[in-house]
Amino acid sequence: MGLPRFTRPKGGDTDRTSPNLYVANCGPAVGLSFDLIASVFSKYGEVQGVYAADETGTRVIVCFDGDNSAKSAMEALHENPCSQLGGRSLHIRYSVQSSDQIQVKDLVLVSLTDSELKVPGVYLLHDFITVREEEELLAAVDSRPWHHLAKRRVQHYGYAFCYETRNVNTNQYLGKLPSFVSVILKRISQFQKLGCSVDIELDQLTVNEYPIGVGLSPHVDTHSAFEEPIYSLSLAGPCIMEFRKYSTGVWLPTSTSNFDNEVSDSYSGSNFIRRAIYLPPRSMLLLSGEARYAWHHYIPHHKVDRVKDNVVRRGSRRVSFTMRNVRKGPCQCQYPDFCDSQK
Repeated sequence: MGLPRFTRPKGGDTDRTSPNLYVANCGPAVGLSFDLIASVFSKYGEVQGVYAADETGTRVIVCFDGDNSAKSAMEALHENPCSQLGGRSLHIRYSVQSSDQIQVKDLVLVSLTDSELKVPGVYLLHDFITVREEEELLAAVDSRPWHHLAKRRVQHYGYAFCYETRNVNTNQYLGKLPSFVSVILKRISQFQKLGCSVDIELDQLTVNEYPIGVGLSPHVDTHSAFEEPIYSLSLAGPCIMEFRKYSTGVWLPTSTSNFDNEVSDSYSGSNFIRRAIYLPPRSMLLLSGEARYAWHHYIPHHKVDRVKDNVVRRGSRRVSFTMRNVRKGPCQCQYPDFCDSQK
């Protein structure tokens, strides 16, 4: 499917009027949603759409219905602090639509909230941490050594995850979780307001760094390895997470190398339920019950995602903190078709 592509003005194009504005210091990566941006700019005319200008998440394209509306917005907002956008000073130029189009493959309707997603056991809290806390967490992991996989980097705390067996060795304890995750642990109780049981001691942390265009193949976290719930905090960049529930049996990658790679979906013609949710930076995802045990979750290997009517480019990096409790005995869940302990 083709979506509009806009180019950043260069040379003589900087003074060319256009209904499209290139706006820097503005976007999801600095805590400003496309809906909020559209609301602010709509004071100057009808906004046709807001799009990511590049993969950074800090620059957007605002499209008006005419040149005069764009001109009014530029005169009012260019290099002037905007209280409705967190007091940020925006840097605005005219933008030109290219004849090329961005291609987004494998489109599936993307939900913005867990209630819209309707996958039992999925809960999502937006703005779980602040921008400053996000910066501190990223600085903490960047000061520590990374382990390089085929397409991404990882760090493990508490227990190391073995990608060959997709499990943990409970005899190889790495020590307590690092002190920098205390800000996360203190806020886990927020999920109790949603009716989630959070009375569990988290003792394993995997930090993943995904470069732009890199995701994860569909999988269910090994039942015998971890209890429920499972928490995942998104930092630095957005992505969509897709959930799939197959009608019969269980599907797993045939080799561990596929865990990082895009997988051609041999099930595209079979009967499964497919849903997706948008994970913005600083959001916390919880997987419990059916979602944890019976739905495969998957991060498409995209550079660009379609979220509602917006095109969202992935950031140059996305970092996730996945926090779990290591299981000490066999799994006795209610989903034996997907359970390695009950086969």
